[in-house]
Amino acid sequence: MIAAVSIVWPASNASPDNRVERDDDFVDVMTVVPDAVLDLRYATTDNFMHEKVYEHAVCKLRRKVASKLAIAAKRLREQDRRLILWDCYRPASAQKVLWKHNPDARYVANPKIGSVHSRGAAVDIGIVDKRGKPVSLPTPYDATSRESWRDRALVGDKGREARTLDAAMTEAGFVGIRTEWWHYDFKAAGAFPLADEPL
Repeated sequence: MIAAVSIVWPASNASPDNRVERDDDFVDVMTVVPDAVLDLRYATTDNFMHEKVYEHAVCKLRRKVASKLAIAAKRLREQDRRLILWDCYRPASAQKVLWKHNPDARYVANPKIGSVHSRGAAVDIGIVDKRGKPVSLPTPYDATSRESWRDRALVGDKGREARTLDAAMTEAGFVGIRTEWWHYDFKAAGAFPLADEPL
């Protein structure tokens, strides 16, 4: 007599090591949007502080946020555009460094409140063409000028590419902020806690 064998299939949301994947896990965005151009400025000295803040150039976001970013990337791909990633998850300790250099809440979140970047639920991004070459964007990244504000940056011919980015990000569930055309928060960012895991 042959004994019955019970087969238990792994859950569809389980990772290869059988650990259940959670929406608030940190994931490397390049595994989700592999054609994105990675240009993490705070892992270099090419930023407004001229100081390297991150040890490693890795773009991490909460899993749910990264999945929404992939939706935006898909829409942009259909328009021969790709994402360029300037900043993603930012450890809370790194936020203090930025605030020390520019304690202006219009452009840098006060670390006493915390940045949405430190929740793993914000991105600083632009777009490039399908070959990864620059397109015309309203201002350089991290420009602290009135021209970087959305009401000026997203208008006219100079705002055409930024509007393309904005439409894709809005459709995917992100919202922009008033003073930086490149910054987008995930709409449900408050669901994730502040973190200080090093990069």
